[in-house]
Order: sequence, then C-alpha cells, then structure tokens
Amino acid sequence: ELKLIRSVLGEDHTEGDLYIDGDWECFTLEDVVRAPGEKIPGDTAIPAGCYQVLITHSPRFNRDLPLLTNVPGFSGIRIHSGNTAQDTEGCILVGRKRIPGAIQGSRAAFDPLFYKLQTALICGQVWIDVS
Repeated sequence: ELKLIRSVLGEDHTEGDLYIDGDWECFTLEDVVRAPGEKIPGDTAIPAGCYQVLITHSPRFNRDLPLLTNVPGFSGIRIHSGNTAQDTEGCILVGRKRIPGAIQGSRAAFDPLFYKLQTALICGQVWIDVS
C-alpha cells in the first residue's frame, strides 16, 4: 500500500512524501491542490482519495509506468520522474531531494519504486491513498 501525504500546499506546486507499507520511500511533487470541482487542465493536482495503481504502457513516455485508475475528472495520471511542477501535468513526480519548489534525484527515486510496484503487482493489487 502506498500513502502520499501532502505536506506543503504552495502557490504553484504541492510537496509531499510517499510511503510504502508505512516506510518512507521518497519525496513527491505535484501541481497545485485546488478547491473541489475547480480544475485547470495540466495544472491541478488530483483530488485526495484512494486509487488503484496499475502498470501500463504510456504512449507519452513510450514505456511502462504506474497509472492511477478511476481518478475523478482526470485521466492518464501516472507516477514518473521529473523535477518541477511544469513536468507534472497532474501526475505525481518522485525524487530523492527536495529543494524550494522542486525535487532532484528523480530517476534515482523512480527506479527502485517502480521495481517494488512491479514486484507487488505480481502478488496482488496496489493502492495509493492520497491525503
């Protein structure tokens, strides 16, 4: 089970921490959290909630990536590498280091996370709780 805890709700980004089965995994960066029902396409974080995570092929990145399913008002929400809110388009970015308004070490955070998700999906379902 993944848990994303949003800790900093900035004017142009959202910072958080990602946990796997209660253990800290990495930092996260998302777009701005907006009021329920308010959405600016490509510039709004997904609503808090619990979503199933699958690994599917991303045409945009031309590789397999984690996909959050059944996100109200959103489609194609993935977990992937990137550094700033401009890289998110609603998705969840992961990183090893947090700097003001951005994250670094994104690929170093993504690769072990992706391996853990692949392994977990062999045995069953994976869910992410975003709060």
